[in-house]
Amino acid sequence: MKIRRALATAVALAVTTPAALLAVSPAYADTKPVTQTQEKKSKPTIKELETAVAEAKEAYEKAAKAKADALVELRKTLDELGSTHPLAVTAAAAKQAAKDADAAKTAADQAVTDAKAKLADLPEDATPEQKTAAETAVTEAEAAAASAATAKAAADAKATEAVTAVDDARVAAVRAYSVLDKEADDALAAKIAAEAALAQAVKEAEEEEEEEGDVCEPENDLTAEVTGLPNKLVAGTTTDFALRVTNGSDRNMDEIIAYTGVFATDKTGIKETGKFFRLQWSTKSSPKWQSADEDDYIDGLGPLKPGSHTDVKLRLTLDKATPAGNGVAFIAADFYNKDGSCGGMTDLNMYEFDVKAAGSKPGKTEDAKPSKAPKPGAGNTGTTPLGSSSGTPAQTGTGGSLAATGSSSATGSIALAGGAAVLLGAAAVFVVRRRKAGSAA
Repeated sequence: MKIRRALATAVALAVTTPAALLAVSPAYADTKPVTQTQEKKSKPTIKELETAVAEAKEAYEKAAKAKADALVELRKTLDELGSTHPLAVTAAAAKQAAKDADAAKTAADQAVTDAKAKLADLPEDATPEQKTAAETAVTEAEAAAASAATAKAAADAKATEAVTAVDDARVAAVRAYSVLDKEADDALAAKIAAEAALAQAVKEAEEEEEEEGDVCEPENDLTAEVTGLPNKLVAGTTTDFALRVTNGSDRNMDEIIAYTGVFATDKTGIKETGKFFRLQWSTKSSPKWQSADEDDYIDGLGPLKPGSHTDVKLRLTLDKATPAGNGVAFIAADFYNKDGSCGGMTDLNMYEFDVKAAGSKPGKTEDAKPSKAPKPGAGNTGTTPLGSSSGTPAQTGTGGSLAATGSSSATGSIALAGGAAVLLGAAAVFVVRRRKAGSAA
């Protein structure tokens, strides 16, 4: 089901930017063209994004294949470097030569030890020739041991060099694969980003198409009326009241949605809604109290047959810190057809009430009375803000008081808080709708 946001957006703009809306009259009075100081960045079209996705997909597939081929080659190279690769063969031979050189050195060292032992074991009566032979054997053994040590050092160096060459080859093979692995990851990220951009663009296009097709015209036979909302409330208290939506037409209304927006005001302006007010609702089908959503919509009120109505229980809680001043509630309803298109909407009604400080007595109260939001007429080209020094109610273009609510105590503070802006924002809904309807036609 399509949920129309124009109503809530217009009211939100009205209550949060009263100064801008109260300046509507001078803006419309100025006939000079406004110079655009900033150019909008052109967005890629869906076709361009589809092309980008196709290219990114192709690039990723190529990168993924290259990565797979490289992985096969890496495993082969690492396997060969452990056995049949020339570097592996050289390393194995060098390690064996180093082992043999080590054994030769060990034997030479032992020969030196044995020669020295024989020299030491000569008897005292050994002949000079015997002593000379033993000493010569020691000298020759020491020379052989020195030569074996040199050979072993050279063999060890060659073995180390050969093993390092194998290790370097392994590292180089892994690095070569890592490059292709990263390229595949980058290509995948680019593909995902392109697909996300396309999906977002399609979603935005669908939403724009939905908004353009979801135009609600006023439905005079659909009404939304509040009962039981006092015209005086005390901070720190909770008040229950009711909303009744009635189908006064002779046709079925497939799905009803209500809008409720409640705002606190004082002489300094409109206050942040959630800071002071908490609005809850319940229905016969959903008896548990629920907080109004971020756009103040009450969904799922079901269908309405001709002449029937549906009731919504409302509960408004004022925080103890709510400043004394005034409050205003906006009420409206829409209905949607089975195909999700907008069937119609009620007028936007405004209910004003006084807010008393916490602990005070409300005094005599009565139900707050609705004030219809004005619809822009042919002569409505601007407005005079409420709360002027003369105290004269604001007028719309060619006439019609925007603040004629019947509550003199509330009108002054509402005016100071930008009440005219609120009503202008509500009226802007109809302007936007009619413009959309005209462009669609």
